[in-house]
This record gives sequence, structure tokens and C-alpha cells, in this order.
Amino acid sequence: MRAVFPGSFDPATSGHLDVARRAAGMFDEVVMCVLTNPAKTGRLPLAERLALLTDMTSDLANVTVDSSLGRLLVDYCREARIDVVVRGVRTPVDLEHELPMAHMNLHLAGIETLLLPADRAHAHISSTLVAETTRH
Repeated sequence: MRAVFPGSFDPATSGHLDVARRAAGMFDEVVMCVLTNPAKTGRLPLAERLALLTDMTSDLANVTVDSSLGRLLVDYCREARIDVVVRGVRTPVDLEHELPMAHMNLHLAGIETLLLPADRAHAHISSTLVAETTRH
């Protein structure tokens, strides 16, 4: 079974890597797919994000890296024949954000979503905080 772990990964964090590792143990293949989020201003160029993810996951044989810009995740999943969306959840706010999207993915395309709770060691890390910290 194939899964996709979508995100902006801007920048990728140790929390993202933890979710990718855990998902890799559950699925035959996991695709980390860089998407654009219109609500966020991109900091790193796409090529840099793809290279970073590829480097971070180089020891995970069943994890690949891809991108899909300007289209719905369910369309990407249909074309790539992906069955499951994997998302990490750090806080109740993340859950409130992810749950409606999971319902919509199921409604639109029959694609299930697996929400993985963040490892406590990484739960406080977000791409936004990492970017803000490095900016200063």
C-alpha cells in the first residue's frame, strides 16, 4: 500500500522526519510530497526543499520525494495511485485543522487519512518556529 505525507516542508524539521520514519514502517511506499499552501509565504525555494527532504530520508529505502504544485492533493493521489494520506498532529489545533481535510479527502476521492500523534520529543517543533528562529 502506498501513502503520501504531504506538506509545505518549509523548512523540513525533525518532526517531519519522525513522521516519515514511522509511516515508512507501516506502508510499502511513502511519498513525501511538497505542496504549496496559499495561506503561507514560502521561504525556501522548491528545489531546496526537495533536496533537503531527499537528503533527510536517504536512509529510508521506501520513502521518495515529489512535488505537486497548484492542484488538489486528492488529484495527486488519484494520478499516483496512492491510498492513504499521512499527517502528523502536534496539538489539538492541528487536529481541528486536519480532521475536516481528512473528511473532505474521503468524501472527494475515498482516500483515508492516518493522523499520527507527534513524538513528545518533537511536539514543540514547527516549521514556522524553526524559520523564525533562524531568521533572528
